[in-house]
Amino acid sequence: MSTAKESVCVTGAGGFLGSWVVHNLLSKNYLVRGTVRDPLDTKNAHLKQIPNASTNLELVKAELLDYPSLLSAIQGCSGVFHVASPVPSSVVLNPQTSVEIIEPAVTGTLNVLKACVETKVKRVVVVSSGAAVIMNPAWPSGRPMDESCWSDVEYCRATERWYQVSKTEAESQAIEYGKATGLDLVTVCPNLIMGPVLQPTRNASTLVLSMALKEGGQDSVENKHWMVVDVRDVAEALVLVYEKPETQGRYICSAHSVRVKDMVEMVTDKYPDYNHHKK
Repeated sequence: MSTAKESVCVTGAGGFLGSWVVHNLLSKNYLVRGTVRDPLDTKNAHLKQIPNASTNLELVKAELLDYPSLLSAIQGCSGVFHVASPVPSSVVLNPQTSVEIIEPAVTGTLNVLKACVETKVKRVVVVSSGAAVIMNPAWPSGRPMDESCWSDVEYCRATERWYQVSKTEAESQAIEYGKATGLDLVTVCPNLIMGPVLQPTRNASTLVLSMALKEGGQDSVENKHWMVVDVRDVAEALVLVYEKPETQGRYICSAHSVRVKDMVEMVTDKYPDYNHHKK
């Protein structure tokens, strides 16, 4: 029987993407320490059902704004996958100073990185978002957006795109912190993540799809352009950039371009009895 690889920590282990990262790491025989708000909460029970979890998975309590808890969780780990980040499910009150989105995303990320430096972590992979890339009205028309493109924070603030503000500031400050401290840090920017869920609760991505399928009660839906990627591909990408020594900097993770109308048609073709938008 093969021996386990090194220990790694996954923040936000019980979430949509975090669960798949844990699944992927356990399949590769890593020892995984996953941070959750409450290890005894039944909503995290699905993690214990993943193959190899009984021997290779430890769930620990940690909060992004509680530095000692993060330090304790990361201590002894060779690598860290920082997946945890707040995603709004509704309009946020007082967004400029919101402790619901911006502070956990920015301060929480810096807390994780500080703990990584203090515990001498070998490499940290930070999950950012396509939201930190695409909101840039000054980007030349017709030029493909690549890893050099950053969302304009002031534009996002002016248009009240607070999630985009949180992800852009968190990633940019993480990169600067890595440069200042010498921390080996890689960031990955996935677009809208969809795919099968492991956790028993719905996540932000499935809520987006639910709204498009008329669960929100509207008679019509804007035919927006979505850039989507499978959650399993994102989890694989995160482990890939962790394992390959030559990876560095920033990576966009995307796969498909689809209109909302096309997405709704694909789902309703498979589930014709579902209440969906007619226009």
